Amino acid sequence: MAQAGMEPSKLPADVTKQLRTLAHDLSNAIETIMQASYLLSQAKLDDTNKRWVEMIEAASRQAVKVNREIREVLRAQGGQNTGS
Repeated sequence: MAQAGMEPSKLPADVTKQLRTLAHDLSNAIETIMQASYLLSQAKLDDTNKRWVEMIEAASRQAVKVNREIREVLRAQGGQNTGS
C-alpha cells in the first residue's frame, strides 16, 4: 500500500482491469473454500482432521484479507468499482 501522504503510482488501465478481474475470481475461489471448510467443520472429525480444517479456515481468512488489500490498492487507482 502507499505510504501516508504519498500518491500511489497509477497503473495502466488495462493492467488495473485485469487485476480487478483476477481479484473478483480470487474472491469466488476463496468463498468456495470457506464454504467447503465450514461444511467439513460440521462433520464428525478426529482431532487431526479438525486441525487440518482449522488450518484451511485460517488460511482462507488470511487470503480474504490479502484480497481486500489488493482491492483497496485498486480503488486507490480510481475508476470502476471492484465489486464484493
